[in-house]
Amino acid sequence: MTSADVRGADPGDGRVSTPGTGRARPWPDAAPALPPLAPDRGLPTPDWSEVVEHFREGLIVCDADGVVRHLSPVAERLVPEVVAGEVLAAAGVPALLATDPGEFTHHGRRLRLRQVPLSAARRCWYVEDVTESVSRADALLAERARSAFLAVVGEKLGNPLHPDRAAAAVVRLAVPTVADVAVLVLAPRSGRARWWRAVRADDEAPALDSGMLAAAALPSAIEEGLGGTEPHALDWVVEQAVEAGWLPGVDAAGATARVVPLPGRETPAGVLLVARRDGRWYDEADLDLVRAFAARAGAALTTAVLYRDQAEVADTLQASLLPVEPAAAAGVQWGTAYRPAQAGLRIGGDFYGSHRLVDGGSVFFLGDVSGKGVEAAVFTGQLRQCLHALHRVESQPGRLLKLLNDALLETTQAHGQGRFATMVLGVVRPHRDGSLTLTMAGGGHLPPLVLRASSEVEVVPLSGMLIGVVPDPRIGEVTVHLAPGETCLLYSDGVTEARGGLRGDEQFGAERLLHAVTGCHRMPAPALAERIEQVTCDWLGHGDHDDIAVLALRATGPGRPGRHLHAVHGPTGADRPRETTP
Repeated sequence: MTSADVRGADPGDGRVSTPGTGRARPWPDAAPALPPLAPDRGLPTPDWSEVVEHFREGLIVCDADGVVRHLSPVAERLVPEVVAGEVLAAAGVPALLATDPGEFTHHGRRLRLRQVPLSAARRCWYVEDVTESVSRADALLAERARSAFLAVVGEKLGNPLHPDRAAAAVVRLAVPTVADVAVLVLAPRSGRARWWRAVRADDEAPALDSGMLAAAALPSAIEEGLGGTEPHALDWVVEQAVEAGWLPGVDAAGATARVVPLPGRETPAGVLLVARRDGRWYDEADLDLVRAFAARAGAALTTAVLYRDQAEVADTLQASLLPVEPAAAAGVQWGTAYRPAQAGLRIGGDFYGSHRLVDGGSVFFLGDVSGKGVEAAVFTGQLRQCLHALHRVESQPGRLLKLLNDALLETTQAHGQGRFATMVLGVVRPHRDGSLTLTMAGGGHLPPLVLRASSEVEVVPLSGMLIGVVPDPRIGEVTVHLAPGETCLLYSDGVTEARGGLRGDEQFGAERLLHAVTGCHRMPAPALAERIEQVTCDWLGHGDHDDIAVLALRATGPGRPGRHLHAVHGPTGADRPRETTP
């Protein structure tokens, strides 16, 4: 090889480069060859070929007939099949004969090959070992892919707040990135364990299914994982998964599987079984990815289970705090309407209800506690429990209300709550002619209204002091007689103090309430209660409001039990009356 054959060499960076228009030449264009190297301290002048031998790239130079004329030591090490003096094609390396070889794998190394034409129809091949750089690039790409996958996992698993949906999302995300088949088994509850499975399908979304298995029937590898350890008997894991029917269409001999616990609060929330069909083993990088995925899945499942448990507790408590519908009573038609201030909670500080008496009468009540929301609803629950117990020992309304006052004082002082309530509490007794006698006691609440058969509306002169504030409060008491077809209406201040109108700040008031019920004396009690709730909401528009409660009782006449219709504002904002027949 002559100096003309390596024109374009750049000894400064140790590489050989071909001439190009974009690269400045270190010598004039007219120079036909590289300048000779100057002698150093009297030593013999080195030849350019001696310098080329130490390039990082190996050089293979062939003449016009394809015979190898020069072979650098680096080329000899990378492509030992090539021999100087022999035809290059005889080496049996296909990449050396390709017109655009690029990169290829040879003897376990990744080589980069480029071909450069030389003078006199000769050719030079530059061979470079890029194994380490390619490995670093591949590792970087793999790490980026893992990070992107885990980012998607974190995003997708941040939404489901139900264990079933979270579990389905976990197995769906696992396929096909970490497995061909993924099975998630939740920690057993009540002796049974629920599982979810995703199976890879060609060019389709993973097929999902689920099932239930008795805790005693779980494979031992799953039990070991639920105990917090990662099973290492890989062959047994596959066999157990196949025996459990979790690996459809998978040959146990050619599959590989691992079981990874999903971290929980104290014990694992479940275990994840991942399996591959084609015998691709899970190396350390794969296992690190599966464990990182399992950690995120465990956190999501733990959050979902915690949310479910809290939701169950909240639903149970809400159900216990909702107003109890009046018990059916002979000769009495009940009508109720209830709209809490916070519709999403479904509970509030207004309450109503009734209890039967052994003499055939009924204790009925409607009240309002201070505040609103959850704390007010809890207080109403305490008050209702007190009434439920006290009416068994005292049925006279005034004395019963004083007993209730003493009980609430004791409760509020013990807990430092400082809460109080207003209430109308009465006893209704039917007569043979279909009329009713109502004896009512007032504890600081709004006066009831009576709709007479003559269409007149009477305001019952009932007064009294707040309940739960002072010992021995002044309690007002009054008796009202209802002829058949007449109605008594009780309501909370959420009706009269509702703010709305044209400017949105005007109270509905007692006068508008009287006008709203005038002419409604023929309405059944359920329809009347619903009308009061509806006109109040029309006045409010979409503005905020206090808790609204309405209780109507109508004398139905002899042998005519009425229907009870309960109108309550649902969490969706739609009023869906529910009709029952006592």
